[in-house]
Amino acid sequence: MSGGGPVDIRVKAVPGASRDAVAGMLGDRVKVRVSAPPEGGKANKAIEGLIARELGVRPSQVSVVAGISHAEKTVRVTGAGPGAVEGWLHTLGGPAGGPRPE
Repeated sequence: MSGGGPVDIRVKAVPGASRDAVAGMLGDRVKVRVSAPPEGGKANKAIEGLIARELGVRPSQVSVVAGISHAEKTVRVTGAGPGAVEGWLHTLGGPAGGPRPE
């Protein structure tokens, strides 16, 4: 996937899970479970990698930009385009309006 500028996705992180998975929507956030512990940025890197795989972009195109040490985070994706992100959110049961700007 390619195109468009950066898109922010609101995430609820659950580190220390048994496996990495997108668990669906939790309100206006994507609930993401990762097996990595919440220490030394390991969980954030795992979240970036998981979202990159879900959207078909390189891990370097996904970064946690807010909530670095909190469960509620904002993840910025470049290169996927808002239509791709909106479609992904829709498959998760997200809002029809797609990602919301921070």
